[in-house]
Amino acid sequence: MPVDLTQAKAALEAQLTDTVRISRTAGQPALDPVTGEPGRTPTSVVYEGPGAVLSTHGQIVFGQVLGIDWLSEGSAWYRLVTPVSAPIALPGDLVEVVTEQGGLAGRTWLADDNTEASTVEICRSTRLMERITTAAAAI
Repeated sequence: MPVDLTQAKAALEAQLTDTVRISRTAGQPALDPVTGEPGRTPTSVVYEGPGAVLSTHGQIVFGQVLGIDWLSEGSAWYRLVTPVSAPIALPGDLVEVVTEQGGLAGRTWLADDNTEASTVEICRSTRLMERITTAAAAI
């Protein structure tokens, strides 16, 4: 039975209730004149809008709720889902959850690979790796 792609896309996008931000490096960090340590790397926002960051378990549940196996065989530990209209995330782009429902606000990830593409798309799907910003966060 053929899938109504317009309906599938609308159903998926209705579930993207978080606001996510994708930022890209926009220059070199300035050195702190006192410590000699590099400061924050400047970035520019390339997308801020609807999206979701899903763990592997969340990806499976999301597919079951929608009744569509859009994950195929593989899933990353974390995956960013954005509308097809969102720009493509590039490897190394910073992904941040700005507002959300489930405890991810303020966590950041790095795009791990180019956004996955296919002939038929109902969303943008990007594998992520979690970004640990301090040694204390790793403990």
